[in-house]
Amino acid sequence: MKAFEYATALSTDSAQQMAANNGHYLAGGNDLLGRLKDYLTDATILVDVKSLPGMNRIESGSKHWSLGGLVSIAEIEDHGGLKKELLGLHEAASEIGSQQIRNVATLGGNLAQHSRCWYYRQRDTVCLKKHGDLCFARHGDNRYHSLFSGNTCISPVVSNLATMFAALDATAIIQREGKPMRMSIAELYERAWDNPIAHNSLKEGDLILKVEVPTTRPQSAYLQVSDKHEFDWALVSCGAAARVTKGKLSQARVVLGCISPVPHQVRAANEFLEGKTLDDETVSKAADLVLKGAEPLQFNGYKVPIAHALVRRTLLKLKG
Repeated sequence: MKAFEYATALSTDSAQQMAANNGHYLAGGNDLLGRLKDYLTDATILVDVKSLPGMNRIESGSKHWSLGGLVSIAEIEDHGGLKKELLGLHEAASEIGSQQIRNVATLGGNLAQHSRCWYYRQRDTVCLKKHGDLCFARHGDNRYHSLFSGNTCISPVVSNLATMFAALDATAIIQREGKPMRMSIAELYERAWDNPIAHNSLKEGDLILKVEVPTTRPQSAYLQVSDKHEFDWALVSCGAAARVTKGKLSQARVVLGCISPVPHQVRAANEFLEGKTLDDETVSKAADLVLKGAEPLQFNGYKVPIAHALVRRTLLKLKG
């Protein structure tokens, strides 16, 4: 690990000013410190943002919930109101890492984490995402990689919260150049779709202040499949949310994670679900639409039937 300065920020403006010159924000540190140790990232200064006022709050309102960027994953998991009104978000948080990791990992860090592709994480391999010439996974060991991608890099987004927030139509509030701006979850990741270098759409110095989750979809659910039952990354994840009235869906959203550089959502599937009754035929057709055009590689074709099953099962969970 290279030497760096360390400073504690007391305001979002001072945090951005200190991080402007090749600085990085330090909150839980689960991803950042690992990248520093492996020489995947260097920094002249680490700016501790854990003391920034107001960013560790969970607040409810008539139209939306507000979750600060410094809220820990454990706090999301343990919050009674979130579990009651946004069950899918509780389920997504509870699947992240171990209890020790959830105690320190933050909402903002989970959304902003870098690729988990082992070629990217291998410090001696200069892959496409590290400004190299090749995506080694595309013709190498790609068992954990994407089924959809808009560029040569096939590293998938692995954030549980991103998958569920996308299904809930959440909005991220980002501070950029001293001003807050609003981004949908799709916008937060869209740059990674066609830019192999990008992990998300955040620019240097951007700070995730909070995420707003509308209350318009009271039924939500999250499921994932992993190699191990606990403390493991998802092979495929799925989030779904809707309003269910007299057995019929409205404003339904279904999103897959870990199969694309962005949370994978298909408008045709969401439109198909509008007004439908949840039954085996409906959820199977929706899964077909979500996975239409998938391009499995040599070792990750198993993800297609897993994703299909997860879409079906997650949607059926909305029945309660």
